Amino acid sequence: MSDTITTLASRLAEDTMKVMDETGEDRFYVEVGELLGASSQTLEEAFLTEVRVRLAERKARKFVVKKLSDHRSKLKAIEKQ
Repeated sequence: MSDTITTLASRLAEDTMKVMDETGEDRFYVEVGELLGASSQTLEEAFLTEVRVRLAERKARKFVVKKLSDHRSKLKAIEKQ
């Protein structure tokens, strides 16, 4: 994939995620993807990949943070005993 497509898809994904965060519309990226698909399937695919990667990273990060938080809570409970 060309650098231009990757760069554009990445920037658009970042902006789309900001809109999703602010508006609470968690499927907004689908609408943007559909709009892109009407004129450039290549950019649509790159954009959707960028969004999915970011969504997956967020989900994994929440999991990691929760795991560590739970672990620390258990340690504090043990220390209080």
